Amino acid sequence: MNPLNPILIILASALLSACATSPLGRSQLLMQSESGLATAATQEYDQMKKETPVSKNKALTAYVQCVVRPLTSEVVGDWEVTLFESEQANAFALPGGKIGVYTGMLSVANNQDRLAAVVGHEIAHVLSHHANERASAATLANIGLVVVGIAANSRNQSNQLAVAALGLGVQYGIIMPYSRTHESEADLLGLDIMAKAGFNPAEAPKLWEVMKSGKKESIPEWMSTHPSEDSRIQALQDRQGEALSLMQAAHAAGKHPNCVMPK
Repeated sequence: MNPLNPILIILASALLSACATSPLGRSQLLMQSESGLATAATQEYDQMKKETPVSKNKALTAYVQCVVRPLTSEVVGDWEVTLFESEQANAFALPGGKIGVYTGMLSVANNQDRLAAVVGHEIAHVLSHHANERASAATLANIGLVVVGIAANSRNQSNQLAVAALGLGVQYGIIMPYSRTHESEADLLGLDIMAKAGFNPAEAPKLWEVMKSGKKESIPEWMSTHPSEDSRIQALQDRQGEALSLMQAAHAAGKHPNCVMPK
């Protein structure tokens, strides 16, 4: 029996059963269990709360919750937000409705609209099932490398180098572009979410201007898991017309977020 047959049958079955579409209309391959990802993410989140100090600043915590609440009201599910005490300028959202914001992010996203842009972006990753898609892409890449290894059926140096080169190609040709696509998609969907909640979408590209000015060095975009700041700023600016219309509709519906960061 050809050793490739079982692998190819499994792969074909997975591909046929895992097709999906992202909220922005992009075709996706989702091979993982969403409930399984949510369970794992919740466990990781709970572990983080044990290992990373949770902010005891009640005023800052209330401010972050004030910004997050209108955003999560625009999407499905129950969401939990935690403010972590850390200097890193970062935030995240996980499957299962878990949001984390680091206090260091508040010095960069220094008003309600910029913080809404950050958190909206992270929520968009969850809504778009990007964690599932990345895990699925990695699974397919691993299967592909196994198939190539079996097909080569040789231990000579040239074949080993070819398989190693394919691994590098998978990293820069598949996994990283997927990540850049996800980041770009989350920027745009996050912009829509913040605008629908009544926040000012014009602050989103301004946030990335701040991020760009504070960045000490950059690497070529094709070697990065994220698009360049210039690419992100341009894409967000290009979508401003639509986003501003969403904000105006939100304001007409009485949605006026008013969160003031404590000094």
